[in-house]
Amino acid sequence: MNFCVLGAGAWGTAVAVYLSKVGHTVTLAPRRMEHALALSSERENKDYLPGIPFDPDMQVGCSLRPVLMESDYIFLACPSHALRETCRKVKEHRSDSWNLRGAIALCKGLEPGSNLFAHEVIQEELGRDLGSGYLTGPSHAHDVAEGKPAAMVLAMDRPVDQLIELQHGLSSESMRIYRSEDRIGVGLGSCLKNVYAIATGLSDGLGLGDNARAALLTRSMNEMISLGVALGGESETFFGLSGFGDLIATCMGEWSRNRTFGLALSKGKNPDEVVRSQKTVVEGFGATACFFEKCRDCGVDMPILAETHAILHQGKEPSKAIRDLMNRDLKAESQAQ
Repeated sequence: MNFCVLGAGAWGTAVAVYLSKVGHTVTLAPRRMEHALALSSERENKDYLPGIPFDPDMQVGCSLRPVLMESDYIFLACPSHALRETCRKVKEHRSDSWNLRGAIALCKGLEPGSNLFAHEVIQEELGRDLGSGYLTGPSHAHDVAEGKPAAMVLAMDRPVDQLIELQHGLSSESMRIYRSEDRIGVGLGSCLKNVYAIATGLSDGLGLGDNARAALLTRSMNEMISLGVALGGESETFFGLSGFGDLIATCMGEWSRNRTFGLALSKGKNPDEVVRSQKTVVEGFGATACFFEKCRDCGVDMPILAETHAILHQGKEPSKAIRDLMNRDLKAESQAQ
């Protein structure tokens, strides 16, 4: 198959390296021309994925028209806030993209302002005739690029035979791909877990211990399911790779940007200052505001999300947020939140 990856951060680069290693025709397309030149000459992404050499056959391009002309699928590896702009650039060349069958989001967040899921933004800009969906799951970029064993889920609105063909094309001895038709559930899990990774970083940084972390992760899963089902997702999806799997990996991984962000906040650092100082995007920061608004609009009570939002966007002290969580009215575990 012929793939192009739009966006050359750590994850986009890792996906491109992986696909090239397993025998596909792949073009990695950075946003900036100077970055494309550096990748082409160094054959390595020293800014975002150092130590991982590019396969000799992997191409690097910056001009979208030739990149898109022969692509079967595009992977959108831009930050969620830049997804619509990226789709509009793709749209300019749709008439020349004869083979294009689908656009797959690698970004993990809602669109700020509209609070739309990635697949909804793709549909608005590129049309419903083009398949749209997600490839997500517990996936540390460096591990995937190195070929360490991993499993992910592919969710798209394509005919089953086409979805199975793509599933097999993306799978290998080091990567097991599962398929799903639940784009809402998969898309929600892929970005909401970043919010809880920030909360976990706060908990760990404050030294609250293993019991607190276990309770936090368990109740976070409960919140994910409550919102997912309210928005039309399937509860079973959240027990899979894009839900439970990605939640555990992102909340526990030492590499997690969102967990590291939470650790920084536990030391008293200002959220906005930490975000501005980061070279890479902390998707959970913006996702917290988006999901807080989404919960308010659909009437779903998510206490952990609400307190995380209060810390990040309303200046609430973490210690006060913890007390408020612990002093809520008691109820049966089977009850919502």
